[in-house]
Order: sequence, then structure tokens, then C-alpha cells
Amino acid sequence: MNDHDDRPPRPWLSAYAEGVAADIDEVTETLTDMLDAAVSRFGRRVALEFFGAETTYDDLGAQVERAAEGLRRLGVARTDRVAIVLPNCPQHVVAFYAALRLGAVVVEHNPLYTARELRHQFEDHGATVAIVWDKVADLVAEMPRDARPAQIVSVDVTRALPFATRAALRLPLAKARASRAALTTRPTAKHLVAWEHIVGGKKLSKRMPRPALDDTALLQYTSGTTGAPKGAILTHRNLRANAAQGRAWVPGLHEGEEIFYGVLPLFHAYGMTLCLTFAMSIGARLVLFPKFDIDLVLAAARKSPPTFLPAVPPIYDALARATGRKGVDLTSIRFAISGAMSLPVQTVARWEEVTGGLLVEGYGMTETSPVALGNPIGPSRRPGTVGVPFPSTDIRVVDPGHPETDVEQGQPGELLIRGPQVFQGYWKRPDETRAVLLEGGWLRTGDIVTVSPDGFVTIVDRIKELIITGGFNVSPSEVEETLLGHPDVEAAAVVGLPRSSGGEDVTAAVVLRSGAQFDPGALRDYCRKHLTAYKVPKRVVQVEELPRSLIGKVLRKTVRDELTSAAAERAASETKEG
Repeated sequence: MNDHDDRPPRPWLSAYAEGVAADIDEVTETLTDMLDAAVSRFGRRVALEFFGAETTYDDLGAQVERAAEGLRRLGVARTDRVAIVLPNCPQHVVAFYAALRLGAVVVEHNPLYTARELRHQFEDHGATVAIVWDKVADLVAEMPRDARPAQIVSVDVTRALPFATRAALRLPLAKARASRAALTTRPTAKHLVAWEHIVGGKKLSKRMPRPALDDTALLQYTSGTTGAPKGAILTHRNLRANAAQGRAWVPGLHEGEEIFYGVLPLFHAYGMTLCLTFAMSIGARLVLFPKFDIDLVLAAARKSPPTFLPAVPPIYDALARATGRKGVDLTSIRFAISGAMSLPVQTVARWEEVTGGLLVEGYGMTETSPVALGNPIGPSRRPGTVGVPFPSTDIRVVDPGHPETDVEQGQPGELLIRGPQVFQGYWKRPDETRAVLLEGGWLRTGDIVTVSPDGFVTIVDRIKELIITGGFNVSPSEVEETLLGHPDVEAAAVVGLPRSSGGEDVTAAVVLRSGAQFDPGALRDYCRKHLTAYKVPKRVVQVEELPRSLIGKVLRKTVRDELTSAAAERAASETKEG
């Protein structure tokens, strides 16, 4: 529900799929209550599957209660921060809900982060306990005293597997950590506690106070709309509301019967909500993968055919191309929701031809728990857009320089969002919180969008990634989409490189398809046929691959830094030769 009296018009409601209400019911249960309800309703059904090993909802509930007691004995109390540094695995799910049961605050971390990246976050949130993949336990244990948690729980992920399959898991995980092989052989710190010690005792007393709806459940680190990574404060109400919104958005789901594939990392806001909360809220079987691997996913599909797949465009492309080669049927997947990056129309067509199911794009950010908009699950969906606002969600489009002023309908402007999923602010950063949370509960997203008369939203670009050249703003996404239309281009990233005279030059880095010859002039000529002159890249460079985040999103900032560094080296070399 939304109790605001100043709601703007909602023309998009007519596009909602049949059975989707304009608003969700008021949230009354915490995430802890939500899991307890799932255990009560679906106890004998499988909650988690990991390389064939199954955990029922009854078993999951019991493990959560034991782990909560184990953490309590370690000293975890209400409002304490508990850091989780794990890949996708059953222990991750148990740790998440066990910490919440105590009223503690979960802080998720990428287990592939460097020591410097982890240290920055640990110094900021001050976790008392960290639950850590054993391959990186020493990395956390060796942090300086002001960052190191008092207790570190070491988790051997392979303990969640049937004995016969443990060797199969060690190989892909070892590959992911090859650059830190030395860390796995150093003696462990004296204050490490084995996960088995945490879950091996009695259950938490039922008299232990439970968290409240407006208690903080999660600190999720994000670069936010601007600046360095900071912790977004998300309450039980925020996260439970977003799970309820997701449930309302897909009326065709059958509670207790769906099979979700957890190929997105649970430490990422997208994977957390679609798998850790949404899937559990409807009693789904969650099939977990420590990383996306085509062979592992297709092998699992033979045993437990997925019905719902949240992922990103590169994953959909890879699976769609592999099904024909591998002879695996993915027609069981009725619903697929894409996020985190632009979804090409050709990817939608390829996926739906292979599976017969629907693939729709959504939009969100960590600050919205994370989903705020989505394409309707039905014939009114509109590929090329990110859809319309979720139930109980309002939007406005404003002048970025004057966010109190709405732009004219159809004109580009900054997207503002309001709804029960909007976060509470940034951890220990009141000034940055005030900059993005406006009067009336509106969140500044930092994204430039246009909105059609019937409410469909199209992302133009991030404010901070717009390229300014000759006084004009250039959207990197528009130029990238144009380059991807060329038959020789496999991937593209477009950035602005500074020039001495001021402003920026539009510069493109491209990955070519196998067998293609690099012809920068031809690529620029192709762009001229589809773009205004000032949008055409001044320079096109070929690269072997583009830097991507763990979920596959191209890291434009890294591309810009690498191209800038290469240009500086080239200029220095030319100066020396001259």
C-alpha cells in the first residue's frame, strides 16, 4: 500500500498483466516471519538444491535456529552487524536468516574482493562477526585491528555437498580463486571458528526477542547515485515489501511448486531479493550455483528443470546459444526477468524462441531493494523499455538541476521513485542521504529517462556517465546499441575521454566476433548512418574483452581508466621519440 495523498497520475495501470493489483497489501511480517511461514506451509518440500544435495524447508528452518543460537553464543546481539563473505551455497542462506533472527544487521560482501576493497567496507560497518568462505578467511583475519571483526566463522562450502560430488565443486571454485592460491595454504588465525561449530548445537530459545518491521535488516554496499561505495540501509519492511511486489508482478507463479535458479550472486541486491527473499516467500525450490557456469546449469536442468530464471542479458544469450549445442530443453522456464543492464531486443527474441517462455526487463537499484519497475508479464510488455512502476510505486521525471520541477511529458529528465521498497539512507552519511532522499519520500536515481504517455519508462543513461562533447550530451548506451547492430561487433563500451581543449571525445572500445577484421573507419561510417554527427565515436579501439562485474555488467569507469592510461602512455612515447 501507499499512504501518500499526493500521488501523481498512474497511467501505466492499464498495462498491468491480468491479476496484478495497483497496490500490494500492507506489509506486516518481517523476513524472519516470512521464512517461518514458509517452513510451516512447505516444510517437506525442497527449499535448497546444491549440486544434487537437497535441503527441505523443515531442515532449513532448523539450521537457521541452530545457527542463530551459535551466533548468539559468539556474542551477536540486536543491531550488531554480521558480515557475510560467501559464494552462493546453502550456508549462505542459513547465515543470512540466522543473523536476522537475532535482530542483527546482515552486510553482504563479494568473496572475490581484494583485501583493500574488503577492508574499506569492514572499517565502515564495524561488523562484530564475519561468516567467511574458508578460502578467504585469512584475508579477513589479517585485516588491521580497526577493521577486523572480533570473531570469524570459516565456512567450507563443500560440506554442503554429497561426498561423491565434492571433488567436482572444488575445481570451479579453485579456478575462481587462482590468483589467491597462497592464501589457502597459510595457517589459519587462532580466532577462527568452524561453521559446523555454529550450526552443531541446540536451537535458539523461542523466547528470544524477534526483529521488528522497521529494524534494519541489511547494509548493502553500492556506489549509489554518485561517489564511492557506501552502505544502503534496508529494513525488514523494505525487503519484505519488494518480495511482495515481485510476487504480485508474476500472478502465474504457483506457490510451493516453482524452481528458481540462483545463478546471480546472493551478495548482490538483485540476486538477494529474487532468490534469498522472493523465492523463499513462495516456497520455491532454489537451485544454487557458486558461479554461473553453462555446463553446471544445463546439467542441473536435466534433474530439476527451472521454471523461473532471474539473470542478466549475457547469461540469457549464453544459455540460448548453448541449448542447441548441448541438446538441453529449457522450455520449462516460463518466466525470466532481466536486470542490471540494458536488454537487447535480439536477446529477447532468441531466448523466447528457444524456451517458449517470457523474458522481460526490469529496473531497480540497491536503494530500491532493488526492483522498482518492470515490464508486464504478458502481451502489454514493451521490449526496449524497462517497463512501468511496480504496484505501490510512484515515479516522477524532473529537471536534474532543479529536482523540484517536473519536465514536460515525454521529455528526458531524472527519474524519481517513491514506494515501500525505497531505502532509509546511507550508513553514517547524512549529507549524501539528504542529497538523494527528497521531501515526500522521493528517491533521486541519477538516471535520465523518458516516459511514454501510457507510463512505459526508457532509460537514456546515467547522469554521471553522459558524455559532454561540443556542448551536447551523448548517451553512451545509444552509441553502444548502434555499434552492437554491426554484424562484426560482439560487445561494445562507449566512454568520454577528456581533451585538452575542454569537453570529451566519444570513444568506443569494441570486441569483434570470431573471424571479423577490425576496420575502425567502417565502424565509424556505420555509426554515421544511424547517429547524429556529434554522437559518432572520434576513435574506435579493439580490445580482447571488456571488464565486467561479477554479474556481467560492463564497467565503463574501468574502460575509461584503461583507455585514458593507454592514451597517456602513447602521448609520452610520441613525445620521447620526438
